Amino acid sequence: MKNENPSNPPFMKKAKQENTASRNPDREGRLSEEQEKALTARVSGVSIVGNVFLSAFKLVAGIFGHSSAMVSDAVHSLSDVLTTVIALIGVKVAKRGADTEHPYGHDRFECVSSEILAGLLLVTGVGIGLSGIRTILAGNYGELEIPGILPLIAAIVSIAFKEAMYHYTKACAKKLRSSAFMADAWHHRSDALSSIGSLVGVAGARAGFPVLDPLASVVISAFILKVAVDIFRDAIRKMTDTACDAEYTEKMRQYIAGQEGVARVDLLQTRMFGEKVYVDVEIAVDAHMELEDAHAIAERVHDGLEQQFDNIKHVMVHVNPYEK
Repeated sequence: MKNENPSNPPFMKKAKQENTASRNPDREGRLSEEQEKALTARVSGVSIVGNVFLSAFKLVAGIFGHSSAMVSDAVHSLSDVLTTVIALIGVKVAKRGADTEHPYGHDRFECVSSEILAGLLLVTGVGIGLSGIRTILAGNYGELEIPGILPLIAAIVSIAFKEAMYHYTKACAKKLRSSAFMADAWHHRSDALSSIGSLVGVAGARAGFPVLDPLASVVISAFILKVAVDIFRDAIRKMTDTACDAEYTEKMRQYIAGQEGVARVDLLQTRMFGEKVYVDVEIAVDAHMELEDAHAIAERVHDGLEQQFDNIKHVMVHVNPYEK
C-alpha cells in the first residue's frame, strides 16, 4: 500500500522528473516559482494601474459629458482594481506550502478569492441595474441631458483597452493555472461588454433617444451579473471535491492499466482541490507476489501519475490481491 503524507514533497528524483518532462509535452513550459511570482506581479500591476487611469477617464467623461451609462461603466472599471487586488491575494495565499494547520496546503484559498470577486461583481451589477431602472421608471425622458462627445470617446477607448486586458490576463492565468486570475480576466471582458452598452446608449441618446442611456446601464448590469454567477459556480465546483472530467479520468485509467504488473484497476477516483487534483486508485496485482514487488508496482504507478498528468498534488495507491 502507498500511504504518503500529502504535506511531504514527492519522493521522485530530480533527474527522473526532467527526463519525464521531455517525454511529456503537456508538462513542458512550466514556470518556475520565481517566474510565477514575476508574472503574478506583472499582470496585477498592469491591471491595477490601467484600471485606475481608465476609471478616472470614464468618470470624468461621464460627469462632464452628462452620461449615466458612462458613470456606471466607470464604477465597474473601478471595481476591477479591487478585484485584481483580491485575486492577487488569493494567488499568493494559495501558493503557500503545507503547514501544521493546513497539512493539505492552501490551494482552496484561491477559490475563496474567486467567490469574493463574484460577490463584488454581484453587488456592482445590482447597484448599476437599480440606478438605471429608477431613471427609466421616472419617465422624464425629455429632462434627461443629452450626452456629449467625450463619453462616446471614452466608451471606444474602454472597449479597446478592456478587451486587450482580457486576452492578456487570460493568457497569464493559463500560464499560472490560476482560477482567480481567470475570473479577473472575465471581469475585464464584462467591462468591455459594458462599455459596448455604454457606446450604444450614448450614441442612441445623442441621436435623439435619451432613454437609451439609462437603458444601457441596465444592460451593463445584466452582463456583470452573468459573469458573477459563472465565476461563483466555478469556484463552488472546485471547493466541493468535484471529479475531473471523464476524458482526463479515462486517460489516467488507461495509463494505470498499462503499467507492468497491474492486473486490473479496481477503483479510480479523482477530486479537485482548488486548482489541484487528488487521486485515489486501487490496483490488483498477483496475490502470490512478494510484498516488496507489489510495493514497487504501487510506487511506479504513483510516480508515473504525478509525472505524466498535470496539476496532480497527491496520489494514494492501494493494492488488492488478484487470483488468476
